[in-house]
Amino acid sequence: MYRLLFFFAAAMAGAETVSLPMEALPGRVSTHHYGLRVARAAIEEAKARLAGAGRLPNPSAGVDWRPQNRLNPGTAVFSVEQAFPVTRRLSLEKKLGAQQVAAAVLEVRDVERRLIAEARTTAVQLLALEARRALAVEQVQLSEAVAAAAGKRAEKGEGSGADAAQAELDAARAALELSRLEGEMTVQSERLKPAVGLGPEDRLVLAGKLGEPVAVADGGAWVGRPDYQLARARSDAAATSVALAKARKWDDWSAGLTGGPEYQRINGDAQTTGFAGIRLSVPLPFWNRNEGEIAAAGAAAVRAREELAALGVEIAAEAATARREMEVLAATAGRLTRTLLPAAAEQTAKLEKSWQAGEVPFAVFLRAREQQLEIQAMGLDLRRDYHLARIRFEAATAIPRP
Repeated sequence: MYRLLFFFAAAMAGAETVSLPMEALPGRVSTHHYGLRVARAAIEEAKARLAGAGRLPNPSAGVDWRPQNRLNPGTAVFSVEQAFPVTRRLSLEKKLGAQQVAAAVLEVRDVERRLIAEARTTAVQLLALEARRALAVEQVQLSEAVAAAAGKRAEKGEGSGADAAQAELDAARAALELSRLEGEMTVQSERLKPAVGLGPEDRLVLAGKLGEPVAVADGGAWVGRPDYQLARARSDAAATSVALAKARKWDDWSAGLTGGPEYQRINGDAQTTGFAGIRLSVPLPFWNRNEGEIAAAGAAAVRAREELAALGVEIAAEAATARREMEVLAATAGRLTRTLLPAAAEQTAKLEKSWQAGEVPFAVFLRAREQQLEIQAMGLDLRRDYHLARIRFEAATAIPRP
């Protein structure tokens, strides 16, 4: 028992509490997200492949020994041979390796862009739930106050017991809604923890609140988005692969030096001579001209160009849709804040006074208060949706903002 308590205390002592403002979230995701650590390993793999690309094969050495017979003298031949391309194959391999490294870097940047957008989306959801929770706390307090007032009126004979019971039921419903929101906040917080490098035992406190919807700012040039640049890099690499496939039509030539002694015994006398020579081997492309690889590389290059064009159209539509959504939500939220919300608050205050004076039924006042709370919740939802659209817009235009 004491050992279990000790381990539990040790685990709690190792837990970390992180208070993170919204503006620091992208940087935290970039440095602490576990998925990015895995993605960055691909860059090192591409760099390692580049280090071995574009190099000549190792030379080969050989020995050929033939003993003397009646027709030929004894011969020992030593040779050193080196294969080399007569095309630009080595430089193309080096170029393709460098393009693959650049593509790996862009791929990690695109993963980072998407992970930051996902983390910001979760953070907006969490802050929106926090705002709804604050509204729910206010509703609970108000419902409890109304229930207490209704109970006193019923005791004095100024109101009905049904009104008091309805007020208590409304207070219980508000408390249940508060509990539900707190549960959702826990879920969103746990979902955000891995993105910022925290474990289940750690505690995350997301500071700040969602601002009011504002005028839509211009986005950046979406052509700078990492996934578009990645598609362009892959298109360039595909074109290089076509040139490399054509360069492989000719196999490597090989050249070398040969030499060695010749010896023979004539009438009991040993005679030794030597020789040296040059060897050149030229493969002829009679049966295999690499047509299959050339055709496949050409088809892949066409597909890469089409994917680049299609992605451009998709990104442009994505940015335009998110921008239009922001404009609509900002305008709607502005109308609600300026006109509908003040009118609802004023109406509710009037009906509360009328109910306390016995001029209107309790149900009328209760319905007016529910409508006011619904309008307030609608305003919070509009603010949340605006910020979610803003995240999509900024992710589409490659501008990560807090």
